[in-house]
Amino acid sequence: MSEQKDKLQRISAKDKLYLKNFLKEVEAIRGRHTELISVYIPAGYELTSKIQQLQQEQGTATNIKSKQTRDAVIASLERMIQHLKTFKNTPENGLITFSGNAAEREGQQDYQVWSVQPPIPLNQNLYRCDKEFVTEPLRELIDDKIIFGLVVMDKREGNIALLKGKTIIPLKNLQSAVPGKHKSGGQSAQRFERLREGAAIEFYKRIAQYMLEEFLENQTAIQGIIVGGPGHTKYDFAEGNYINDQLKRKIIAIKDLSYTGDFGLQELLEKSEDVLAEEEVIQEKQVMQEFFRMLAKESEKVAYGHEDVLKALKLGAVDKVLVSEIIQQKDIEEIENEAEQVGSTVEIISVETREGAQLKDMGGVAAILRYQIEM
Repeated sequence: MSEQKDKLQRISAKDKLYLKNFLKEVEAIRGRHTELISVYIPAGYELTSKIQQLQQEQGTATNIKSKQTRDAVIASLERMIQHLKTFKNTPENGLITFSGNAAEREGQQDYQVWSVQPPIPLNQNLYRCDKEFVTEPLRELIDDKIIFGLVVMDKREGNIALLKGKTIIPLKNLQSAVPGKHKSGGQSAQRFERLREGAAIEFYKRIAQYMLEEFLENQTAIQGIIVGGPGHTKYDFAEGNYINDQLKRKIIAIKDLSYTGDFGLQELLEKSEDVLAEEEVIQEKQVMQEFFRMLAKESEKVAYGHEDVLKALKLGAVDKVLVSEIIQQKDIEEIENEAEQVGSTVEIISVETREGAQLKDMGGVAAILRYQIEM
């Protein structure tokens, strides 16, 4: 993966703040009927195809019985089509657009278009007309979720992807050169089996090399790796001597699947929800335990309370900020903005663990400092 693509996988606090403000604006819009248009165009998708789809939807909308709804849908689609025509091509990471009547009073018209280019590649392809805009996929992009590596494989195919929240970001699709189970004429069964085994080993090595590049060299923030696939092949691969030791230690689960490819990635996500939930809790507990350990032994290198943490941020002294999910959104945004200026990490902590509940009782904000400061 290129350095540029690697950067796109890590959403900066500044991007998160912009997207959160964008979401506030579009989520405040409510339609009188099913008249608000949401369109998600994935990275690499042909823009003209999406415009043609919307033009077809305009034709279909003429069949809507309610004149008020019909006129609103057609007008919203027209505004969106004209907006999309201002782009020569689909932006590198895809495009998310919303269109509808933003007038606050019944009977007034104020048709607007809202558009944003996601900071990481978008894989959703969506068109929907509803009473409110579809924002869940966009919100999922900016949620502070741990990144995991996914590997789905058998002897025919291998897929490598990232998992951020519940968003799967495909990275590589590999096809093997392993012959089918039925040997060609003139070959002994033993020789044919040796050929199959040799081709399988080469395929395993290729997958392992791409895992090294995508999960270790380019993605330092990966918390764990989940491997899945049909049959026993995944165990031969995961437990053999193909994967770098550092990566092997990151494997947190191996799952039996019915599929490979995109269906296999989705199935792996569904079958790993218990593991992923546990891993996120562990990550939270670890960072909170680090804070409490330092509070007991090096209290001069921690801070807690909104004012003290902000002061430490403004001095550039903060390594990690721990923010409870229960504090007000405007306070979270203020902290994230300050943290972005000085390169501090922001961790959003739930209240579901004992440590998270303790943070809530301490005012909801704490920090691990880079060095001691006068408070």
